[in-house]
Amino acid sequence: MINVVLFEPEIPGNTGNIMRTCVATDTKLHLIEPLGFSLDEKYIRRSGVNYIDNCQYTVYKNWDEFYNKNKDNGIFYFLTRYGHKPHTTFDYSDKNQNYYFVFGKESTGIPREILIDHLDTCMRMPMTDKVRALNLSNTVAIMVYEALRQQDYNDLLREEPSDIGHKGNHFIEDYEKE
Repeated sequence: MINVVLFEPEIPGNTGNIMRTCVATDTKLHLIEPLGFSLDEKYIRRSGVNYIDNCQYTVYKNWDEFYNKNKDNGIFYFLTRYGHKPHTTFDYSDKNQNYYFVFGKESTGIPREILIDHLDTCMRMPMTDKVRALNLSNTVAIMVYEALRQQDYNDLLREEPSDIGHKGNHFIEDYEKE
């Protein structure tokens, strides 16, 4: 299973977008307090649209509570601008393994006192020197989809369903030019 861990997220819109990505990818979300917002805020609802009620998430009081409950359950990876290896150099292909992707708060990232014990699994997404970091919700989406790509997307739908409310997987082909 893929797990997204947000260490003290500050921006409700980012977390709402991440919740939507987690629902779309069957990914579990772990939120480590303090949060910079209330989970009831309208900003979460707006960015998560109607999907966040389907999001599997757990809230923890602090890093220690989260880590003590999960440290023996899988492999931990830390996304930080100070990482030395690209995110694509790691192997996430074992579908029976739990992967935890830890992301820091928007303003300061993951504290060094956490990263120092995990140097071998710190990673960085390659980018130019013109930006300090990518947007948190974009980074989460890139990371989750890299892991899913390596797992051949598990059981995610590859075509638009044809049931009520969907246009079906032949929507483009069925287009008649005037």
